[in-house]
Amino acid sequence: MNRALGTALVSVGAAQLLKVPITFARTGQWRWSALTESGGMPSSHSAGAAALASYTALKKGTHSMEFAISTLYGLIVMADAMGVRRHAGEIAVEVNALGQRVEVLSGKPPGMRRRRPVTELEEKLGHLPIEVAAGTALGIGIGAASFLREWGKAVPIPAVTGAAKNWVARTRKRIGV
Repeated sequence: MNRALGTALVSVGAAQLLKVPITFARTGQWRWSALTESGGMPSSHSAGAAALASYTALKKGTHSMEFAISTLYGLIVMADAMGVRRHAGEIAVEVNALGQRVEVLSGKPPGMRRRRPVTELEEKLGHLPIEVAAGTALGIGIGAASFLREWGKAVPIPAVTGAAKNWVARTRKRIGV
């Protein structure tokens, strides 16, 4: 599998898994449905986009076309999560409440009121800025860890240690220590 794509998908999965204990910490209840819900802490969309961008930056460099594309994609995803999707969720809250208000205002007995929809609109669609920031931090960490793990396999650790010792020796020689 493409390592960059795999890194992004692992980050999305990690963010979704973290939603369960975070929800428990907030509510005191284990809600396993949080594994498949959008919205909430941390943003899995932001985590995936940030993991892709950070892995790409380390692998290809920040001057590469791949980094530019993944970063722009990430910024769009994060802006959408905090903007359009969040506002759509806030509107869903109002629409769901409006149906209940209309029933009460109609003045009809409960049996004569309009039939309620089977399902209400999804209310938790977007993210607060802190949720996006947490997802971004998680994604950057997973992207960097993925690159470092790959790099560690490509370059044996003794070679890295030897290169570091050579660099220290050259630097000491230059400054006269």
